[in-house]
Amino acid sequence: MRIALWQTAGDGANRPAANLDLLEAAAARAAAGGADLLLAPEMFLSGYNIGPAEADRLAEPANGPSAQRAADIARRHGLALCYGYPERGEDGVVYNAALLLDRTGARRLNYRKAHLFAALDREMFAPGDVLTATTVLDGLKLGILICYDVEFPEAVRALALAGVDLVLVPTANMKPYDAVSNLVVPTRAFENGLFVAYANRCGREGELDYVGLSCVGDPNGGNLVIVGEGEELLFADILPERIATARRFNSHLKDRRPEVYGSLV
Repeated sequence: MRIALWQTAGDGANRPAANLDLLEAAAARAAAGGADLLLAPEMFLSGYNIGPAEADRLAEPANGPSAQRAADIARRHGLALCYGYPERGEDGVVYNAALLLDRTGARRLNYRKAHLFAALDREMFAPGDVLTATTVLDGLKLGILICYDVEFPEAVRALALAGVDLVLVPTANMKPYDAVSNLVVPTRAFENGLFVAYANRCGREGELDYVGLSCVGDPNGGNLVIVGEGEELLFADILPERIATARRFNSHLKDRRPEVYGSLV
């Protein structure tokens, strides 16, 4: 599977319709580059640092009009899409969510961020409570986390134990947290024997200065690819043989001793 990570600031006015136009253009570029899947940042559809009133105003259900337009984009360009958006749940509550559509436009996963980051998240969203929803695309088992989630070892480990090969992470990580791309993401990939694709926002949004540094953590150690701070479309090949090699030589999962981890629960 070839994936494309889109590091972008999105529409400067945070208009969902304008962001969907940008998504269409990025999907065309990704497809031209041979990508099977395009990953966009956290809260791509609406902007991230928008405050509770705007998050509430822009929230849509997982099958809302923006999702239908995104499904059309996926079908037209023949590639899967994963992007962040504010979801209006069936209960009326707003979640920080990410939607995964396959190349036919069918919904495969809709994930709600479980670990909310400070007041920035908590004033806008309710937390999700499901970490291990998975799906299979092109022979690889995929799961989704959002931004801060990946900084919790338990979250990625839960997906690893569910057999995931590739974790998609839409993110909106700001300065000074460059250690997440440089250290945390590759560590999560290595210790769990899977790929971690981390697609960040870039530029400024209010007082936030996004760090960029979108990357793909390699199960054999380090980052397979990483970019700088600006707008980028980053390609990476997710090769099953690299996963197999990592799992053959890395014994973290089979050497676990859950019986002594009681204090973690």
